Amino acid sequence: MLIDRERSALLVIDMQERLLPAIHDGASVTSSVAWLVRLAQRLGVPVAATEHYPEGLGATTDSLRDLIPADAVASKRHFSSVAAGCLAGLPGTDRPQLVLAGCETHVCLMQTALDLQAAGRHVFVVGDAVGSRRPADRDCALARMRQDGVRIVSREMVAFEWLREGGTALFRDINRDFLRDAGA
Repeated sequence: MLIDRERSALLVIDMQERLLPAIHDGASVTSSVAWLVRLAQRLGVPVAATEHYPEGLGATTDSLRDLIPADAVASKRHFSSVAAGCLAGLPGTDRPQLVLAGCETHVCLMQTALDLQAAGRHVFVVGDAVGSRRPADRDCALARMRQDGVRIVSREMVAFEWLREGGTALFRDINRDFLRDAGA
């Protein structure tokens, strides 16, 4: 199954200012998530975000908060966004496909992904746009999600699947602005 930009949304999990300094390679995770957010917005794919216990972990980091409108962000206390019931009303979260990126891979992101999968949604986790405090926890979570049917993809896989074809003006623009450099 390919990711379809008309049937999918990007869900950014808990990219928060007090959590990110503890995330292994947090700057790279933040850069990759920002890249995905900008790409989704450029292609008209809805973007939503969650914040886990923002009173303690702070708000979404500035570089992402500047990209994601405040009404597209929900706070929660449950680790799973599904269990928290906070997704209703967020942009695109009613779509059948959800692309997930963020932190922590083995806690909030994994529990959200598995709950979405159990609810019959098609879940794609962007492996190069997720992080945990310890790489081993991230790796175990990715393996577990894959084992349970969640699709693990890269950010370029997401881009090319959302695009579907080359040789168009849109492809040339996205290639120039996002793919050719492959950086943030």
